[in-house]
Amino acid sequence: MKNRSGKIITRIFFAVIVLSLLQVPAALSEEKAAPKDKKNTSAKNSPETVIAKVNGVAITRGERDQTVKEMLTQNRMPQQATPEMQKNINSAALEQLISIELLYQNGKKLTIKDLDKQVDDQVAQVKARFPSQADFEKAFRNANMTEKQFKDFTRKNIVIKTLLEQEVFGKIKVSEADAKKFYAENSDKFKTSESVKASHILIGVDAKATPEAKKKAKDKAMAIRKRVAGGEEFAKAAKAESTCPSSASGGDLGYFSKGQMTPPFEKAAFALKPGQISDVVETQFGYHIIKLTDHKPAETVKFADAKNKIEDYLKKQQAQQPLADFIGNLKKQAKIEIMQ
Repeated sequence: MKNRSGKIITRIFFAVIVLSLLQVPAALSEEKAAPKDKKNTSAKNSPETVIAKVNGVAITRGERDQTVKEMLTQNRMPQQATPEMQKNINSAALEQLISIELLYQNGKKLTIKDLDKQVDDQVAQVKARFPSQADFEKAFRNANMTEKQFKDFTRKNIVIKTLLEQEVFGKIKVSEADAKKFYAENSDKFKTSESVKASHILIGVDAKATPEAKKKAKDKAMAIRKRVAGGEEFAKAAKAESTCPSSASGGDLGYFSKGQMTPPFEKAAFALKPGQISDVVETQFGYHIIKLTDHKPAETVKFADAKNKIEDYLKKQQAQQPLADFIGNLKKQAKIEIMQ
């Protein structure tokens, strides 16, 4: 239902936790001389080409190119760059991948409780943000990733976060006075938009389906709507009937504000009162039955509610140099080979 759901995977892929805090050096290494023949050029430009090794672990051109793409998107930079700019971006991306690999190698030495479960839970949460498995897989294709790669990335992310919490962030303290000062000086950052929390049951049907198929799906949705309006537990019906991945959590979509859902779905959801169930709503994904569970008006978040997030933000600001020092020490102890 979310308008920009196809971008979720790419945003998560590039959310390599706090490494974005680092000011990555622009130049890591000089480019080697151009190859002398087309055969060598083709081999050099292959995504599988190993361009660096970190303690023997390979980093490929494909990994670097994907990181470059996400860096450009994240920083809203033009996809076309001058040769010199492209060289610097390539070097910065490789530097970031080396740092990530070093952190991951050291993080793997830790004992992390329920790591497999944490990975599965995070992947499931992402899946629930898509209307169907097909949309989930399409997002991966758009991001040039496989689901396995995403799962591996999620594991790496958890491991690195755990390591940095122990070695860097856990050692930084932010006072309540500092947090209050930030809150007072940035009051505009704590204004929230009107939002609602809803669950839904989706009877999916392709937008290009025949009229007969659409009628069948709509009739099914109307029958289910009658059941839940008559007292059947909504979450139970969602788990049994909904074609949306959110069915695993009883159809729960969490909170969302205006502009995040497709217009028909949004209009219906915001028109409800907590506890109410909508009529059958048609979108390009199929037919929905929506139940509103909570409504939050636009407001200014109180300091007490924002305190933890402010402290986390200030910690990350204060962590820039300790983080750079920590990674710098790891590099001194590592064997890093740059091939090209």
